Amino acid sequence: MKEILFSSTTRLAIAIRKRKITAQEALDTFLAQINKHNPTLNAVNIIGADQAKERAHAADEALAHGELWGPLHGVPFTLKDAHSTAGMRTTVGFPPLADCVPKEDSTVVARLRQAGAILFGKTNVATMLGDYQTNNPVFGRTNNPWNIDRTPGGSSGGAAAALASGMSPFEIGTDLSNSIRLPAHFCGVYGLKPTERRVSLAGLIPSPQEMPRPVRIMSSIGPMARTVEDLVLLYQIIAGPDRRDTEVQPIPAEKMPRVAFEELRIALAPTFPGYPVSAEISAAIEKLAAAIEQAGAVVQKAALPDLDFYKEISSAGQLIGMMLGTVQPQEKKSL
Repeated sequence: MKEILFSSTTRLAIAIRKRKITAQEALDTFLAQINKHNPTLNAVNIIGADQAKERAHAADEALAHGELWGPLHGVPFTLKDAHSTAGMRTTVGFPPLADCVPKEDSTVVARLRQAGAILFGKTNVATMLGDYQTNNPVFGRTNNPWNIDRTPGGSSGGAAAALASGMSPFEIGTDLSNSIRLPAHFCGVYGLKPTERRVSLAGLIPSPQEMPRPVRIMSSIGPMARTVEDLVLLYQIIAGPDRRDTEVQPIPAEKMPRVAFEELRIALAPTFPGYPVSAEISAAIEKLAAAIEQAGAVVQKAALPDLDFYKEISSAGQLIGMMLGTVQPQEKKSL
């Protein structure tokens, strides 16, 4: 059971494909973990167990007849409650959307299903994805699995907490102002914010009025998982043009070339102006920098500019408000 719960997505997919375990066994194991730990963590808020069990049974039947749906055949997963999912609520933690059930999947969801993955739940978010913690009026607060008195970060906090506690093998987060990277850091998992316009935003945050998407810059969709290998696999599945988000360029998701340490120049920022850094974190970063330098890279300390401007727009909600024109930025000093 533990091997299933904390396996990488890649290894879990191989085990199901080779019929060492069934998709139904994998799904039941994650559902049992949710029943055990979610009352404390409040990370998975919407569960579609019946539909998922039907799909898992179909996945096992398909394999028995030599049919492979894709690289994620039979792998159960949860999804951040911001992606439109046909037949399953997408609330974004926002009371006016509490009962919203989209009619079609977002591009990302459709691609994961086409790859054979089985959606069985949605994970908690900050209200309209606008906070660095995960709390909203619809489902309440999500807690960090390492210390329930602390936040898992936001806005993909439910996703990161589910991963870290073995309630899901992978997630797909969203990131405008740290919403993947911060929760991944707080919960000890891996997360990637891809370059803008590499993953379609079609279907992100459903609009009952079918209005055009308001936020068009800085926002990205990216994978979250327990290994870097999984990030690569998931990114290659969800990236690329879809004819729905016309800003995604027709560029294939290519494999990243391996770069030798001797070819790298790395900037190290020991502190951030105006933001204290704990001695423990500072020592860990210095130790990492020394190891990288010993491996052959050039490491140079970099002095960062004053961050007063960024402090004033540090809230993702404020930033979105400025983009929409509902919040007026104060006069700033030039940097």
